[in-house]
Amino acid sequence: MIKIAPSILSADFSKLGEEVRAIDAVGADYIHADVMDGHFVPNITIGAPVVKSLKKVTKLPLDVHLMITDPQKYWKDFQKAGADIIVFHAETVKNAKELIKEIKASGIKAGISIKPKTPVSEIEALLPVLDLVLVMTVEPGFGGQDFMKDMLPKISDLRKIIDDNKYNCIIEVDGGINGDTAKLCVKAGANALVSGNYIFSAADIKKAINSLRQ
Repeated sequence: MIKIAPSILSADFSKLGEEVRAIDAVGADYIHADVMDGHFVPNITIGAPVVKSLKKVTKLPLDVHLMITDPQKYWKDFQKAGADIIVFHAETVKNAKELIKEIKASGIKAGISIKPKTPVSEIEALLPVLDLVLVMTVEPGFGGQDFMKDMLPKISDLRKIIDDNKYNCIIEVDGGINGDTAKLCVKAGANALVSGNYIFSAADIKKAINSLRQ
């Protein structure tokens, strides 16, 4: 079963609780929270207090994507706020394995994300200890960007490595995911999809989520 993680980046923040309850009710698997610092990426979004508020309105796992320069400094704030998965960027740390170890020791799952220009080889050695790897199919920073098809081989390469070695690691894809691009990602080997605009702008969000799974 393909896991669907609606990204609240595309939600209406004036009624965020209602929006999250709605996607919870129609069968989403995770809530994806994009944390941006205006430094690592050219946008500023939310902090730990918003994640803490989300925890009050949903029992779905909170998939927190730290698009920030210094995840070592701030990840504990999000863990304490209720994050179930912390995903940080490979490009932001020197000792990713140590950070993964720290996150998992706190009792939650650890994931790593790679920007479009970062090759799989940069994180291959980390796959045995990761719970999730997030492949960005847009340049991180803003929602609503066009899907980059040239990222599909990266997904396929990860799937082969994970399957050949029997690693217990989810491949999640984020960026320009809709009914058409979802099929390409799943065919390439993804088993979790992050989608914002496609879900939150849909007239029928349940139908949108189900279309991504199918």
